[in-house]
Order: sequence, then structure tokens, then C-alpha cells
Amino acid sequence: MSEIKLVATTRTEFGKGAARRLRRAHQVPAVLYGHGSDPLHVALPGHETMLAVKQANALFAVELDGKTTLAITKDVQRDVVKNTIEHVDLLIVTKGEKVAVDVQVHVVGESYPGTIHVFETQALSLEVEATHIPTEVQVSIEGLTGGATITAGEIPLPEGATLLSDPDLTVIAISVPHASAEDVAADEAAADLAASQSAASAAAAEA
Repeated sequence: MSEIKLVATTRTEFGKGAARRLRRAHQVPAVLYGHGSDPLHVALPGHETMLAVKQANALFAVELDGKTTLAITKDVQRDVVKNTIEHVDLLIVTKGEKVAVDVQVHVVGESYPGTIHVFETQALSLEVEATHIPTEVQVSIEGLTGGATITAGEIPLPEGATLLSDPDLTVIAISVPHASAEDVAADEAAADLAASQSAASAAAAEA
């Protein structure tokens, strides 16, 4: 994963009023912490930060006062109405360091015709190198039949990754959809109507 560069400035004002002024200036309040250092309260460029946090497990290269610090997102607080970023928590990391992250599971292939796949869980918890965090893990469901399941321990992991989730955790289940009684009745009614219309058309043609 390539680093996303963000130029930060030190925050000297705090509180809701200061945060609102920052956001009006198209900046985002943030804090950098970790490795036993004192938290660094910074302001990040708003647009670039908004785009960056859309990427799963993004790796940031935060430049502050001429020094670059690597960090990953630990928390993003949003305005539930406007969906704007209110605050970002960034965890400082170093190259070679291992971190625990949640990585999305992505399905490839098609299960047996007439079946569907259902996610029991959308992500796996992995321990990975901080500078090589995968954006997703892939698992094939090609040809799987109804009743089949895929557990966390059966999913291939990227090189260097260690599974933290329970290996027996069901991630995907393959099932055969069953029509409800209402659906069956509706299909039968539609078939009867089509048959009666066809008979009426035939009678009219003979007349």
C-alpha cells in the first residue's frame, strides 16, 4: 500500500469553537498518538483527508514541522447529518511494526446455479505489517453448493498476515432460496391468469 501524504499544522486552540473554525477553514482536527509519545494535536487538510479515509486501512505519511510520521486511522468521527469529518484519530506506526486491523472479505467466482451466498461476517481481524496492510482478502465460492460454508481459517491470507479472528468463525454460507407461501400463491395466480387469457384469446380467434 502506498503512503498518502498529508501536510499537518500544529493546533494551539481547542474546544468546540476552535474545531468549528478549523472546519470552516476546510481543515480537520486530528490527534497523532502512540509509541509512548505525547499526543500531537494537529489540523489536516480537509479535502485530502476526506478522500484518504475513504480508503480502507490507509497508511498516512503526515508531515509536521519538516518531520514525517507514519500513521494509520484508528477512528473517524463524522457528523451523522452532514456526513462530514469531525475528528480523526491517527495511530503512529513504524516500518516493520505489526498492527491489528480489520480487513474486508471480497468474494470471487459464482456458487452453484440456484444458490446464493450470505456473509456471516464482512471482515477478518488480522495482524499485519503496518506498511503492508491489505485492502481486502479474497475467497473463491466457485461451484459451491447449498449448505457449504467457508470459515475464517479456510480463507487464504496475504503473505506475512496472521489471522486473529477465530478460525472456526463462519464467514460465508451458501444457501438455496426458498419461496414463501405468498410467493408460491402469487406465481400460481399469475399462471392461472395467463392460462385464462390465452384460452379467451383462442376462443375469440375461433369466433
